[in-house]
Amino acid sequence: MTTAIRASAFTEPDRPNDLLIRFITTGASFVDVTGTGEHSRDNRWHCTGCGDSSDCPDQDFLFRIRPDANNHATTCRAIPLR
Repeated sequence: MTTAIRASAFTEPDRPNDLLIRFITTGASFVDVTGTGEHSRDNRWHCTGCGDSSDCPDQDFLFRIRPDANNHATTCRAIPLR
């Protein structure tokens, strides 16, 4: 018997209109990076599993938050509840 969770067991949530990048987490939730683009400071990330998000959404250029969002997706084990 296996207790591994596969991403295919969950439905991907709707994609926001301003979605730039979507990472899947270890727990099969998603980390969405949203905003208006690469050189904009209004980009942010949000985890659909644990609810965590970027700390400084008014200063988040894409090159700054992409590694943070990816790191969060790599370590977050929260599973989607909806």
